[in-house]
Amino acid sequence: MKLAEIHKLAVKMGIEKDPRGKEEIKRLLERNREKYEKLPEKEREFFDLESMENPFPDSRILVGDPETEVRAAMVGIDMEVPEVLLADRLRERGEPLDLIISHHPEGQALVNLDKVMALQADEWYRHGVPINVGEALIGPRMKEIYRAFLPRNHERALDAARILGIPFMSMHTVADNQVHSFLNDHFARRKPHTVGEVVDCLLELPEYRASARMQAGPTIIVGSKENRAGKVMVDMTGGTEGPREVLEKLSTAGVGTIVAMHYSEKHKEEAEKQRINVIIAGHIVSDSLGMNLILDRLEEKGVHIVPVSGLVRVSRARRKGGASGARGRA
Repeated sequence: MKLAEIHKLAVKMGIEKDPRGKEEIKRLLERNREKYEKLPEKEREFFDLESMENPFPDSRILVGDPETEVRAAMVGIDMEVPEVLLADRLRERGEPLDLIISHHPEGQALVNLDKVMALQADEWYRHGVPINVGEALIGPRMKEIYRAFLPRNHERALDAARILGIPFMSMHTVADNQVHSFLNDHFARRKPHTVGEVVDCLLELPEYRASARMQAGPTIIVGSKENRAGKVMVDMTGGTEGPREVLEKLSTAGVGTIVAMHYSEKHKEEAEKQRINVIIAGHIVSDSLGMNLILDRLEEKGVHIVPVSGLVRVSRARRKGGASGARGRA
C-alpha cells in the first residue's frame, strides 16, 4: 500500500464509526471549506488545508512522501525519538521498515488535539444530554486543552524521523472511534446487568485479558461489582477527558456506568458525588484495541506490522482462505 492509501483508509474507517454521523461530518467539512474561502489571501497559507477533507486534525501524515510504498510499519502507542531511533536501528539490521505509525499525535496533530473534542457533545447527546448543553460544556474544556498543549515541543520525534528519512503518521481519533464503537456493540450484545459483568465483558476480549495479566486490566474505581450497571456509556473517543461538570448531566440523563480509558482524580470525585459507577478499562490497552481494528485492514492488504511502545497487538485479520483469529502478545 502507498502511505496515502493507508491514511485515506484510516480516515474512512474513522468517519464510519464517528459518533457524529456522516451527515454532521459532511457539514463540518463544508464549514471548514467556507472558512478557507472567506479568509484574506495573506492568511490562507496558515490554514490547515486537509481539514476540508479530513475531520480528524489529530490523525495525519506528518513526515514523508504520500506516494511511498509501505511493505512494513512499526506501530506503537507513543512513538517518540527513542522509537524513531529503534526503527532506524532495525533498518540497519535489514528490517524492511517503511513507516512509523503512532497512535498518540505529534507535531501539528498534537497542537490541534482540542479540535476533535467537540464530538463528545454528540456522544453525550446520544445518552440524553441536550446538544446545546453539551456544546456549552465542551467549549471551555477545548480551550483549556489547547492552552495545555500549545507550549510543548511538538516536532521532536518528527525532526528525528525527517533526518533519518522515515515516514511518520498518527492515527488518533480514527482509532479511538473504532474501540468506542466496538465496545458499544459488544455491550449491546452481551447486555451486562451488574458492574462486575461489565468488567467480565471486557475480559472476554484478548487485549484486556493480556492487560489484566500485566496487572493493568479493567478496574472499578467508583462503585462495586455488585452494583447494577444501568445504562452503560463508553467514553473512549474525543481527544481526551471532557469537563467533569458533564457528569451531573449524564447522571440526570440516566447513565449508570461509564467505561473509560482514564479518569483524573477530580473526575473520579465528581462521579462519586453523582453516584455514577466508573470502570477504567485501561488507557494503552484500549488504544491498542482501536489501533488493532485498523491494523487488521492493513495486514489484510499485505502490510507487515511490527508492534512496539505498548501496543498489545491482537490480529483479527482474515487470512488467505478465509481464516481469521487473534494472535500477538495477548
